Amino acid sequence: MKLQKIVNRLQKLHPKEIDLSLNRIKTLCAKLGNPQDEINCIQVCGTNGKGSTISFLRSILKEANIKCNIYTSPHVKHLNERFIYNDEMISDDDLSDLLNEIEEINNGQPLTYFEALTAAFFYGCRKYKKNLVIAEFGLFGRGDAVNILKKNLCNIVTSCSEDHLDWLPKNDRTIERIIFEKTSSLLENNIVVAKQNSNEIIKCIKKNIYDNRANKYFFNEDYSFVLKENNFFYYEDKFGGLKIPKPNLNGHFQLENASTAIATLRILENIKIKDQHIINGVQKAANIARLEEIKSGKLKDLIKHNKLILDSSHNPGGSKVLNEYLESLNSNKHVIIGMMANKDHEKYISYFKNIASLTTIDIPNQPNAISGKDLKDKFKNIPNVQYKKSIKEAIQSISLKENDLILITGSLYLAGEVLNLN
Repeated sequence: MKLQKIVNRLQKLHPKEIDLSLNRIKTLCAKLGNPQDEINCIQVCGTNGKGSTISFLRSILKEANIKCNIYTSPHVKHLNERFIYNDEMISDDDLSDLLNEIEEINNGQPLTYFEALTAAFFYGCRKYKKNLVIAEFGLFGRGDAVNILKKNLCNIVTSCSEDHLDWLPKNDRTIERIIFEKTSSLLENNIVVAKQNSNEIIKCIKKNIYDNRANKYFFNEDYSFVLKENNFFYYEDKFGGLKIPKPNLNGHFQLENASTAIATLRILENIKIKDQHIINGVQKAANIARLEEIKSGKLKDLIKHNKLILDSSHNPGGSKVLNEYLESLNSNKHVIIGMMANKDHEKYISYFKNIASLTTIDIPNQPNAISGKDLKDKFKNIPNVQYKKSIKEAIQSISLKENDLILITGSLYLAGEVLNLN
């Protein structure tokens, strides 16, 4: 209750949920003693794959006994997920104390909620100055509150695609503009660029960072992998090759995310990562609500022996790789979907092929979500589409045969609701 009261107050400091400017957080961080200037940070930007790449980084570093502070957003179930210090999620009491101190020092000045959280994370790093920091920045990097560092160890650019277009001018909602926003202000140290969806996107990234003096590393040019038989993949870069068991995370795209994490840690030679750290870390990495199989719980009990998979993808790029995974499965797929109103719903669903049924639902507690009924109208050309009000009703309405699976997808907020219900 104490934490929620502080959160409620912080959310009222600015009339807008998002206001892409760095002036307010720079002013606040100056009052805090600029804690962001004292950290050693790997920054991660892009559209898809940020969370999974960070999960691989964290898992490998843990194997090497290298402590981390990690900042990600949004959270799935609890706000505390965004604040990892010394490899542990912050407690409610410690987070309350941290946010309360930020509130007092800010002294009522205009500040978005995300800026308050970001300043709090940097301020919290003071207790663990020797730790490696991994920080995700998103939406559009130039104006993201995380993007106030003067120095870092490396920037990772994960897969870039179209998302959050409503924040761009109507006449400039293009992948080129997205890439400009995400990469034009990258610091000049190291840049690792993950596998992209097209050669055009790679060319656009290269053009945009051409004048950046950082050391640059591109997938398929400076590092790569190939999938081998017997559940192994073979990773290779200038330091040599490495045979690695496939991760527990589902989907071929997770090999891409793992490879990006490996490439990053191997170029940072001051971080002493051994081959066995990589092998063990890749296998142990976990990422909540990303092609996650739900193996027990109240919702799982509704379908007994059938598979229940939860995925938080919400844009066309995420849908594309999700459906590449679904196509690899020899089973009937029943999809339950809820989405936020500002997403490209038609393009997202266009990647779904050969599904047995599609059920649209409302996302509880999310006023910015599109209603399940309106989503069904947008998907009216999809065979076997229906609307159900709730997650439970949707699951119970599906007639399952042996080996059928249910996938729930379309939104991180929906994923959080599913996990809480389960």
